[in-house]
Amino acid sequence: MSGEELVRLPEGKEPALRVIPMPADANHTGDIFGGWIMAQVIKAGRTSITVDVQVYAQRRPEREECVKVTEAILTYVAVDSERRPRPVPGRG
Repeated sequence: MSGEELVRLPEGKEPALRVIPMPADANHTGDIFGGWIMAQVIKAGRTSITVDVQVYAQRRPEREECVKVTEAILTYVAVDSERRPRPVPGRG
């Protein structure tokens, strides 16, 4: 298994959003586009958006074998033309 750790999908963490990518979210070899993963936002503040990304791949659906393939916590800050924080559209 090339060093991948078998895991169970996390349960009971709030907020949680589980999204199954569609075929249009992947390239011709089945790899999910990174931009699609980054678009799954979990927290929006007044001037920033924070994303907690944990990506799992289900290797054998019939046996529910899952591996965590990557994770990241990202914060995007909205800035104006002077590069100062500004309100996120729709947030104030």
